[in-house]
Amino acid sequence: MEVMGYVSNSWVKGGLRGWARWNTVEGLGSASEVGRRRWSVVRSGLVDGGVVGVVAAQERRIGAAALDWSKLGFQYLPTNGFVRYTWRDGQWDAGVFQSDPYISLHIGATVLHYGQSCFEGLKAFAGKDERVRLFRPDENAKRMATSTARLCMPTVPESMFLEAVKWAVRENLEYVPPYGTGSSMYVRPLMFGSGPKIGLAPAEEYTFLVVVMPVGDYYKGGLAPVTAIVTHDYDRAAPRGVGQAKVGANYAADLLPHMQSIKAGYPINLYLDAIHHNYVEEFGTSNFIALKGNKYLTPDSQSVLRSITNMSLMTLAEELGFSVEKRPISIDEVEQFDEVAACGTAVIITPVTRIVFKDRVLKIGGNPDGVPPTVNEMYRRVRGIQFGDIEDKYGWTFDVQQ
Repeated sequence: MEVMGYVSNSWVKGGLRGWARWNTVEGLGSASEVGRRRWSVVRSGLVDGGVVGVVAAQERRIGAAALDWSKLGFQYLPTNGFVRYTWRDGQWDAGVFQSDPYISLHIGATVLHYGQSCFEGLKAFAGKDERVRLFRPDENAKRMATSTARLCMPTVPESMFLEAVKWAVRENLEYVPPYGTGSSMYVRPLMFGSGPKIGLAPAEEYTFLVVVMPVGDYYKGGLAPVTAIVTHDYDRAAPRGVGQAKVGANYAADLLPHMQSIKAGYPINLYLDAIHHNYVEEFGTSNFIALKGNKYLTPDSQSVLRSITNMSLMTLAEELGFSVEKRPISIDEVEQFDEVAACGTAVIITPVTRIVFKDRVLKIGGNPDGVPPTVNEMYRRVRGIQFGDIEDKYGWTFDVQQ
């Protein structure tokens, strides 16, 4: 390996993060210059007051991986590696970047026995200006804190969360799809109990990971109308349960109904409330939104996950002149709506123009085979902000190179 220089006099509390975090890089110039060139730290360590890293002569470039960006699906793909932190004795360690996609886990880990696990999902986007932006990661950090509190897990500080997701993306810049491909990098922060407990109790050790991978559209064909089916035999979450937390158990419970829906020919399933089986809760992996007249409607339920995409769409809907209402929504109202959509990180917003309910097909809007105009406009605005094509006047995007 050709070494271009070394890092000096710069140990920062929390450890070297695989990026320019020092004052001077001998032979290379200032940290900002190194940051602009995206040099990769390939080996790091600490010598008190001295050398803390070695810089390789390899530049990480957006989209440099040998992939056909036009054929990406929404699936796992191997990358350079992931970020890993461990919590024990009441504190988080400095974290490491790990290339091996396998981890060693104690057979008594609470994640295996009691499902003590939660996760997040967000995306990074390459812009025309060659900057890579994360979309609202601060809100993901806050939501993860809600999930960890519900499962008696330690909090991931927001500053650590933000640094971890930036770190993971920076170390995998080659796998960020280039601007113009329409694809993005999916970022999956994940936390679980890795310490052993056989009696029901919280673990004494936890692992926090950030995994990234390039992805295309969640549904084939991009922004296109879909038909949903109402799930009758199963509930997504119980009132006062864990529906508001992004825990793995919620998605495990949806696997069977989801696969049954897919087998029946429907890409998405819709849940009603667990008590009356009358009020709309959410789609299997997405929030439910509806437009009627000048109103933007979404269910008000303690069993529904707080969607960051939905929060963003509410703001944009108000820009477009809609008033936002969070209220109970009966399944009997659905045919009266002008537009209905599923929204979430993976899809942004997907128009739902038909819903199969028992022996009926509920049709929404005047053109069930087309993309409704307001859904289309909100999709355009969100995508524009994410890719840097539209001014981010709300401060939703975070530059990973800063």
